[in-house]
Amino acid sequence: MLQDSFGRKFHYLRLSVTEACNFKCQYCLPDGYKGPSESSFLSVPEIRTLVTAFARLGTSKVRITGGEPSLRRDFPDIIRLCRQTEGIKTIATTTHGGRLAKDALAWKEAGLDQVNVSIDSLDPRLFADITGQNKLTEILKGVDRALEVGLRVKVNTVLLKGFAGKQLQEFKDWLVQTPVTLRFIELMETGDHPQFFNQQHLSGLPFKSQLLDEGWSPVIRTQDAGPAEEFHHPDFAGRIGLILPYSKDFCSTCNRLRVAANGKLHLCLFSEHGLDIRPWLKEGDVDALMVHLQTLLGQKHATHYLHDGNTGATSHLAMLGG
Repeated sequence: MLQDSFGRKFHYLRLSVTEACNFKCQYCLPDGYKGPSESSFLSVPEIRTLVTAFARLGTSKVRITGGEPSLRRDFPDIIRLCRQTEGIKTIATTTHGGRLAKDALAWKEAGLDQVNVSIDSLDPRLFADITGQNKLTEILKGVDRALEVGLRVKVNTVLLKGFAGKQLQEFKDWLVQTPVTLRFIELMETGDHPQFFNQQHLSGLPFKSQLLDEGWSPVIRTQDAGPAEEFHHPDFAGRIGLILPYSKDFCSTCNRLRVAANGKLHLCLFSEHGLDIRPWLKEGDVDALMVHLQTLLGQKHATHYLHDGNTGATSHLAMLGG
């Protein structure tokens, strides 16, 4: 089992397979993607070595992220190899949802269990303003299709001061009949966008108090759950989750490690630098990689230091998929 010096155990791997994305979200890639080409990212054999090593060390959940992971033509193959890896029980992905209506069934048949879709507004105009893409209707059809084929669906919404207002109520109205988990995520500061953070950061703590006052009840966390605090209400088909990285003790329940598309291990989303494990991946040496991962985990810190304005090496969220 992967365990750090603070006693935290890591059942959850967030695996980025590309940094590329064709959306231009204001909080991530407002000027579009200008990074490395696809040829520099992990190959399928490298990914197989990586996932096998993590699984043998007790990891049971893999989330395939980007950038936008569906931009890789071999995305279904990556899902399939994760499904075929002994010990991996849950396979999820995070996507902007642009291909979801078309490909949800193929992803499900390849072995996907859960999809997280980024939807920052239910207003088509505001959605286009935030993302640079006028595709809200298409993405909502994708959510319906994903539910239809049996995928568990979560929707990610970044809390932005300039776009909140009545939108919080619109999302809650949507959840009355929509059986998804909607997670409101506090905007996190990254190296490329400190000014945007200062203008748009909105604490989620008042919203948590509001939910409790309205009769929403906390959901008990599972072993491989992500960082969200989830709440349910008997009058709603959907649930609400809150991801509050600036809240007290946020890092105490950390159970996930990240590997970037360039083959670097990140012990935290806001680590100072990635730790290169690609030589072991290229060699396909699962046993040596397992030993190396256990050694590297000793460098994991107790917290992310975001409160001090330290964003580490994360210049934008597409680098690691959040």
